[in-house]
Amino acid sequence: MKIAILGFGTVGSGVYEIAKTLKNIEVEKVLEKDLSKINIATNNYDEIINDKEIELIVECIGGLHPAYEFIMKAIQNKKSVVSANKAVIAKYLDEFLKTAKENNVKFRFEASVGGGIPCLASIQKIRRVENIDKFYGIFNGTSNFILDNMYRLENKFFTSLKTAQKLGYAEADPSADIDGYDVTNKVIISFALAYDGFIKNEFPCFTMKNITKEDILYFKKQGFVAKYIGEATTKGNEYEASVMLNLFPINALEANVLSNYNIVTVQSHTMGEVKFYGQGAGKLPTANAIIQDILDIQAKISFNPISIEKKYTYSSNLFKHKYVIRSNEELKGNFERIDRDGNNFYYYTKEITQADLLKLVEEKDYLVVKLSEY
Repeated sequence: MKIAILGFGTVGSGVYEIAKTLKNIEVEKVLEKDLSKINIATNNYDEIINDKEIELIVECIGGLHPAYEFIMKAIQNKKSVVSANKAVIAKYLDEFLKTAKENNVKFRFEASVGGGIPCLASIQKIRRVENIDKFYGIFNGTSNFILDNMYRLENKFFTSLKTAQKLGYAEADPSADIDGYDVTNKVIISFALAYDGFIKNEFPCFTMKNITKEDILYFKKQGFVAKYIGEATTKGNEYEASVMLNLFPINALEANVLSNYNIVTVQSHTMGEVKFYGQGAGKLPTANAIIQDILDIQAKISFNPISIEKKYTYSSNLFKHKYVIRSNEELKGNFERIDRDGNNFYYYTKEITQADLLKLVEEKDYLVVKLSEY
């Protein structure tokens, strides 16, 4: 199969590197502004679109535009597309799947969630047999690196962030990772395969940048480790989802996921909890997942047909959970427990809904942490 790669950065060059080792994949063209990077580079996308020998396009540009336009043009020209671009997939998945079906080609995106971890394919396999009760996990390696660095080395938040940037785990602008946009996108994509529905980012997303060294040390004394978690579940045609810090007991698997690693848990009736652990990003792990999608398209392998026709409504009153709210001022409310540590008050709520939680915090700059039930 002849393919083209859009973008020759970290992931694109990784795809090329692995493809060179395989006899049944040939990289015909690479779309790249810098033509000196590789001898098959072109800066003219029409050259790729008009090449009838190219059957599949790998999108490694990132961001929303021109990635959206490139993907749609490829599909409309009857070329299958594989992408790791969670931002564009989370926003336009319905359009991509509909257009791919109309043009009898495939749109695959395993690498968009969990990097090299085959969690999306596994969700599809589970769905062949039964419904999924819920999924949750550490979906972002940058945020996990920061929290792990703070916990083990007792560093401040921005010291840990700078270390992550120095090591290449965090971007110069880290907002997608630390404010939860990246995890939100991954929850939306995972939800599509788990529940056959396409939701929008209307569920709560709490930034993790409010957590301090003092918070980490306080929770450590209580026997807890903070992790940044994305999760979702459904009840009938309603769903609940969130992106927020969770507290896990120190013996929990999630509490012991170190550095920039990810772990995703899927729960169903006969399988119970299944956990997928590994590198959630990086050049070769992500490229490996892209290559797997290419090979599946080539071999016409589909674990479960992707359908996102089911309609879900977000509900903030679906389930009840316990939370911890940290503030340096006294809060009014009926709390289960209140601790004071230095200048900070830690308010432990009873089991309340997301609606109750949002009323309590009222968009103020409190630290909000969920007491994990897992």
